[in-house]
Amino acid sequence: MTGSRSLDNLIYHLPNESEGTMRIVALEEHFTLASFRNRLLPEQPGGSRQSMPTVIRNVADRMTDLGAGRLADMDRAGISTQVLSKAGSHMGPSADMFDGDEAVAFAREFNDEAAREIAKHPGRFAAFAHLPMNTPSAAADELQRAVECLGCKGALISGTIGGAFLDNPRFAPLLSRAEQLGVPLYIHPGMPPAAVCKAYYDGLSPKIGFGLATFAWGWHYETALHVMRLAVSGTLDRYPKLTLIIGHMGEGLPGMLARCEHQFSSDLPHLRRSLSQTITDHVYVTTSGFFTVAPFVMALATFGIDRMMFSVDYPYASNDDGRALLDRLPLSPADLAKVAHGNADRLLKLQGAPETP
Repeated sequence: MTGSRSLDNLIYHLPNESEGTMRIVALEEHFTLASFRNRLLPEQPGGSRQSMPTVIRNVADRMTDLGAGRLADMDRAGISTQVLSKAGSHMGPSADMFDGDEAVAFAREFNDEAAREIAKHPGRFAAFAHLPMNTPSAAADELQRAVECLGCKGALISGTIGGAFLDNPRFAPLLSRAEQLGVPLYIHPGMPPAAVCKAYYDGLSPKIGFGLATFAWGWHYETALHVMRLAVSGTLDRYPKLTLIIGHMGEGLPGMLARCEHQFSSDLPHLRRSLSQTITDHVYVTTSGFFTVAPFVMALATFGIDRMMFSVDYPYASNDDGRALLDRLPLSPADLAKVAHGNADRLLKLQGAPETP
């Protein structure tokens, strides 16, 4: 708006827990293991590797670094702990490229090696498990093994599974097990199915089409749809203690939830709670990949301070940009601490977190 200042520029810096020493936990931070990265080079539905935007093609070295380089980058931004999750198939194969025993073996091997690497830096890293989602009962078993034996804090699921969303009854074993274990499922964007890419994003240059299908637009709203399906189908009512995490300031849900509630006002009599209440009872939101204040304020107004958590989306995004956002947030010191680490420490029971009085 001409003559006005952006909301970002109106925010004053608030002191934190002890200026410059606040604990900071980042939850949507990606990695892969060097031993896995080059096992095979899958083609992407959006085009060849060269058609992928620079932000994806140029992070390979940082993606496999779980040592000095990553730690130095974290230290510069004051980030205490990264909760790691496996990068997508553009950084090497994933379990969802296989079926049956082969998928299970891949996930187990990846989680075991990741746990060994994480153990080299106590307190600096934690992880979400990588699961063989094509076999939901085996995914449930691997989640339990990864949590109980390896210390994983839940699991990250990238997009749909063979075009199916988690409200599909075949994923009941996984949802039930996550609820029993008391660990969250992080629903992360993934490549849309090929038919969706063709219908919605075809006819553009490869880079533009890929960007619209993924990080610039499409996969964020598909993730919002994923959560909405879990709610309107009654799935979240069937698992009242199931916890979900979504990133990117709520994947568009904060701007749409009130309208969805209004438009569905007489069509969801099967739900035990209102649509908005159902979603905000189950979902935590991270700031990953967003570095301006206005989207945070909208997500905060929708989900509340106890559901907001800091993330960067490293190495696709900059730790420095993430920290700069944290320093601009219009929050009291107590609420800033919740976003920076308190909510994550509580939800994930992070080792190295301060004792609760």
